[in-house]
Parts: sequence; C-alpha cells; structure tokens
Amino acid sequence: SRLSIESLIALFQRYAGKGGYNCSLSKMEFLSFMNTELAAFTKNQKDPGVLDRIMKKLDTNNDGQLDFSEFLNLIGGLAMACHDSFLKAVPS
Repeated sequence: SRLSIESLIALFQRYAGKGGYNCSLSKMEFLSFMNTELAAFTKNQKDPGVLDRIMKKLDTNNDGQLDFSEFLNLIGGLAMACHDSFLKAVPS
C-alpha cells in the first residue's frame, strides 16, 4: 500500500540524513539502523563481522554506501525470511 511505501522511504531518510547526505546510508548510518530497528537480530549475532558482511553484500556498486535500491534489497530479504518462517509455523 501507499502508506507502507511512504513508511519505508521515511525510515530510509531518517537514517540516511544523519550524516548530511540523505541519498544513501553510510556504514555508520547502516550500523545505526541495524542496531536500532533490527536490534533483536543484531543482539543475537555471535559473529561481530556479520553486519560488515551484510553491508558489503548489499552494496552492489561497491561505493561504501547503501542507496535506496540497495536498502530495499535488505528489506526484501527480511520480508522473505519472515514469510518463510511464517509458512513453516503454519500447520499443513
């Protein structure tokens, strides 16, 4: 829905704007996003390098930043993982 899209844009802008350039997430902005919005995920990680690897994988143009399109790949991956978990929890 339009509201969901607007919420995603607002979420991206909230973190992307912290460093002054609001068209992409720097590494620090990405870490802030992950540790705030996805704290349940990050707190359960035993591997301290997991967030660096996630950012590197998402950063398809290798510029050290995540633009909105790259950010949406993260959101899409999370939605797919949640959907898979939901399907596994539903009795057949």
